[in-house]
Amino acid sequence: MAQESTEENRDAPRGALDRFFKISERGSTIGREMRGGLVTFVAMAYIIVLNPLILGSFSEDDPAAKTDATGAILGVPQVAAVTALVAGVLTILMGLVANFPFALAAGLGINALVAYTIAPQMTWGAAMGLVVINGIVILILVVTGVRTIIFRAVPPPLKAAIAVGIGLFIALIGLVDAGFVNPGDGVLSELGIDGSIASWPTVVFVVTLIVMAILVARGVKGGILVGVVFGTLLALAVETVAGAGRLSDDNPTGWNYGYPALPDNVFGLPDLSLVGNVSFDAWLQVPAITAALLVFSLVLTDFFDTIGTMTGLGKQAKLERKDGTLPNTGRALFVDSVGAVAGGVGSASSNTVYVESAAGIAEGARTGLANIVTGVLFLIAMFFTPLYEIVPIEAAAPALVIVGALMIRQITDIDFGDLAMALPAFLTMVVMPFTYSITNGIGAGFVSYVVLAAATGRARTVHPLMWVVAVAFVIYFAIGPIQAALG
Repeated sequence: MAQESTEENRDAPRGALDRFFKISERGSTIGREMRGGLVTFVAMAYIIVLNPLILGSFSEDDPAAKTDATGAILGVPQVAAVTALVAGVLTILMGLVANFPFALAAGLGINALVAYTIAPQMTWGAAMGLVVINGIVILILVVTGVRTIIFRAVPPPLKAAIAVGIGLFIALIGLVDAGFVNPGDGVLSELGIDGSIASWPTVVFVVTLIVMAILVARGVKGGILVGVVFGTLLALAVETVAGAGRLSDDNPTGWNYGYPALPDNVFGLPDLSLVGNVSFDAWLQVPAITAALLVFSLVLTDFFDTIGTMTGLGKQAKLERKDGTLPNTGRALFVDSVGAVAGGVGSASSNTVYVESAAGIAEGARTGLANIVTGVLFLIAMFFTPLYEIVPIEAAAPALVIVGALMIRQITDIDFGDLAMALPAFLTMVVMPFTYSITNGIGAGFVSYVVLAAATGRARTVHPLMWVVAVAFVIYFAIGPIQAALG
């Protein structure tokens, strides 16, 4: 009896922090949450470098500069600062409000849509204004409960397929960023450069992946984080000896994102001058129908990227209820919609839940405490940009591959004996990595699911909202011809 009492006390919440975040209740510990939050930050920190390269430019004279309709640019240092600021605040908010280990940052895909499709037609301020409107629309859908209903209307096999697809997608991101997979001559992709591993950075990726896989397979606590640290130290040593340099057109064997060399400075005050650089006069700069279609594209991309990502992360963290839903879904979706608004106001582009959160979950993160750690590190990163840039993507990318391998295990939840469900699940899984878009994969799966259900006499089993969403995706996939037809 005394032993049973001791075990009960061991499992009981140990303090206010434990009770607030339900750490023991979810089978975690403060140590795991701290470690998971750190790993998530390491896996996501590249966005503070990548987002400025997608949205910003160093000079208007640069041929590759991203300019708006007036020829103006967003400065790289300013975009880096607001990227870290907005990501930090929203990640902490998600942890406090929804108690999920789901970190937020500027959404890849959405930022490219803003930089390459929207901004060239109007000013940067107007483009960010459309991002804010997109967030307000999604916020209304959350408050009215529509977004949660849609989230719950997705059948379990498709939810599993979404998780698997995200696993394949993030693994491909890791392979491509590390230079292990590249566009080939006459083929979609090939191994390394001309079919071989021909660069030192890619060698660092391969060695780090092997070491990290061994650590995780042996159950070493913090194996992913230890692997990233190992990879960074290895990269520093390799660069000191081999001098691979930075990746460029003239140096295709250099380091991709991040450079393994000790920086001249480790501290600098952030430039937050872009905060509030937003306007709502897009309808005065482009035809109203064009602006409306651009908002529609943003909403669909933002909306379903989050649903897909949260589904996959929730399943990986084993936070789902017996009916397949997540606790606090409404709160999480609310914070995510606020992220779209905040991203526009901060000129960082819409912020959304990041699939790289899976790296922290793989380390044991199960609560919002991990998000607090990740968010604080983002805020600190505003002041120490040169320091974290020494971690090359080749040292962090193996974490994405490992997590992808862990997420793909959920494929066992799909019954491939029924083609009417197997094909939509398959399309969901493969379209994501092939098109580099979570939204495209979900759309292909949803549309094919509805069509096949109707064609096989199962139309009544499809939730009404799935029909609405499928039609919306058909419009989304045909947005180009629709815009052209409307002039």
